[in-house]
Amino acid sequence: MSKLKNMTHNNWQQFLTTQGAHWDDTGQHTQVHYFGNEPGNAAAEKRTALAGEQNILCDLSHYGLIQAAGPETESFLQNQFCNDVHNVSTLQSQLNAYCTPKGRMLAFFRLLQREDDYYLRLPREILESTLSRLRMYVMMTKTTLSDASDTLARLGFAGPQAGQHLRTLFDAVPSTTDAATQTAGLTIICIQADTRFEIYGDEAALQNLWQQLADNATPVGAGAWELLDIHAALPDIYAATQEAFVPQMLNLQAIDALSFTKGCYPGQEIVARMHYLGKLKRRMFVAHTDDGSPIQAGDTLYAEGSESSQGVGKIVRTQIHPEGGSDMLAVIEISSAEERALRLHDTNGPLLKLLTLPYTITEAQ
Repeated sequence: MSKLKNMTHNNWQQFLTTQGAHWDDTGQHTQVHYFGNEPGNAAAEKRTALAGEQNILCDLSHYGLIQAAGPETESFLQNQFCNDVHNVSTLQSQLNAYCTPKGRMLAFFRLLQREDDYYLRLPREILESTLSRLRMYVMMTKTTLSDASDTLARLGFAGPQAGQHLRTLFDAVPSTTDAATQTAGLTIICIQADTRFEIYGDEAALQNLWQQLADNATPVGAGAWELLDIHAALPDIYAATQEAFVPQMLNLQAIDALSFTKGCYPGQEIVARMHYLGKLKRRMFVAHTDDGSPIQAGDTLYAEGSESSQGVGKIVRTQIHPEGGSDMLAVIEISSAEERALRLHDTNGPLLKLLTLPYTITEAQ
């Protein structure tokens, strides 16, 4: 990392500290909490986020950014990813994925454009592996790939009046999911119809915006923001789950993150065959357990009473619920989800309760 990047990140972190942020002891990017000085108050942040009665503000530094620049960048990305990159513009972001030739997902990300450059917003823990793999295929293409995590600041803003409040500050604010606007040097992306936004810009602009929004919002840590993602059934890929899922298992076809008409990309034949000829046996569900034992992405699920040692599912992402237990997204064998009780870790482990998916998956999908 360059000295300038280090300085930029440190300045942003110092600014957030002045706004009440408390950081973990390892110096990582995830904020522990804002409410008071007790780590346990992270539950209060999540409770506020889930209640949906007031606006919340969240630093998104737990996500990294890959910048793709150059005159042939659009065609390069189009040949690598499973969604149609031609649909991305300064006014339209998209959810997208990067797969192996066997159709297994290496990364899930939001793809956005600022001026002529593209950015992949994805978990920091898989940024280096994703960046290294993409660089292997650049070859003679006029595209430059770099880690922009510490050069472009980002924040999340959500709540029942989020869109309305942003319109008091800016003339152009998107209101439909995945739409974007460019205003005052900022990129504003609507990620949930007029109530949830991601905002990108340089550090000075984001500091100023944070202070403006903080008058009408409660700051929360990354855990609260990720819990909202889980309730929206938006997946992520982490190091523990790379190459574990094909796109349809994570419901990408239902959240406009997968195109069946865009043409070739790594894994395209496998993904298309599943869509046109196959029958999907596993898909992603929202679930909850009242048990307080630790859960991580990649943990295995089992069918109660099964004599088989083979699991019937895998945790995609999870967060502790403020009222106890954990909420999670999990890819589960459809027949087992419909007919069997589901357990964490082993056939006698904590019981899982399936919750309602916030969007519809049709037979055609």
